[in-house]
Amino acid sequence: MVQNHQKAGLLGVGFDNDDGHVRVTRGENFHLVGGSQETHEVMQEQCIKFNEKLSDRGKQLEELEKKEFVELAEECQMNIVVPAKKKTDNDTNN
Repeated sequence: MVQNHQKAGLLGVGFDNDDGHVRVTRGENFHLVGGSQETHEVMQEQCIKFNEKLSDRGKQLEELEKKEFVELAEECQMNIVVPAKKKTDNDTNN
């Protein structure tokens, strides 16, 4: 029997690096790439805070509904991009 295990993760990308140093951090539920030292540290703190709040709720990242994910991200002051819902054949043409 094949089980479908979905895994979710956060990807943080910083673009303000001008010192030539390549910063990469991997943690539970997240991968961070780039940014200045300050930006990279802020992204790390936000992801750690996000994971703490997730743990407080007793949930895994992939269990969150979109609304709950956005609320948690806002609480952690994250700048996020949430993909739009894919249109299906049942959607109306607007």
